[in-house]
Amino acid sequence: MSVVRTQGSCLAIRSLSTSSINRCPHGSASSDAATCGTPTWIGKGLTCVCFKRKEAYERIYINLTPQQQERLKRLKHRMKVYFDGSRPDHQEALRALWSATYPGQELHGLISDQWKEMGWQGRDPSTDFRGAGFISLENLLFFAKTFSTSFQRLLQKQGGKRAAWEYPFAVAGVNITFMIMQMLDLDASKPRTFIRSVFLQMLSENEWAFDLLYCVAFVVMDKQWLERNATYMEFNDVLKSTRTQLERELLKDDVLRIEDMPSYSLLC
Repeated sequence: MSVVRTQGSCLAIRSLSTSSINRCPHGSASSDAATCGTPTWIGKGLTCVCFKRKEAYERIYINLTPQQQERLKRLKHRMKVYFDGSRPDHQEALRALWSATYPGQELHGLISDQWKEMGWQGRDPSTDFRGAGFISLENLLFFAKTFSTSFQRLLQKQGGKRAAWEYPFAVAGVNITFMIMQMLDLDASKPRTFIRSVFLQMLSENEWAFDLLYCVAFVVMDKQWLERNATYMEFNDVLKSTRTQLERELLKDDVLRIEDMPSYSLLC
């Protein structure tokens, strides 16, 4: 994949296809330089994203490839699944999260004081999934299995000078999922942010882009937490600054995949 930025504000993103190139249909006859600039090329197999940078992005044109459409559909479906404690697969996912978090330590029940050790608000973690749904559990499980060292470091609050009132690990994870869902604006019928368009290209590269972005967001949040010497009451402020940093990194010219984000190097 390659990215070409024109002198205006039009980004043409090459997909994996190598079809013939035509001119961008939005730019050649348009006099709205602030909206699309003067795009030099665009063609089949390319995604044209025309946008206006002010306080908000106003006009965005995007044509999704079949692969992007399918992956976006699956991701949006994941986002709409509520956690249901009566479903065997959801119960099994909870048990899997416990096993990945505390290997070798027996779980006494899906409702137990043990869950408080992980940073849930009470004995029943299912009550904390209401904000982000089942995907927030999937995100935590992905983090625990894919980057176990970073996961355990954050869980155990290792490194740096910690506040007396620390953020609860698991609940923070649910909030991070919800923050990313808002940032990417994937539920909108039409794309309204440039960040979403960039992410869709990353999704075409890796179906697990959302989960990887979640892991990056978690380590960025913890790093900012330590740098600010934050306390529990400042968690929302730290989350906002985390979102700002993620957006800034996603918009870098050389960031074409989640793995290209500078903060990805924090994971281990």
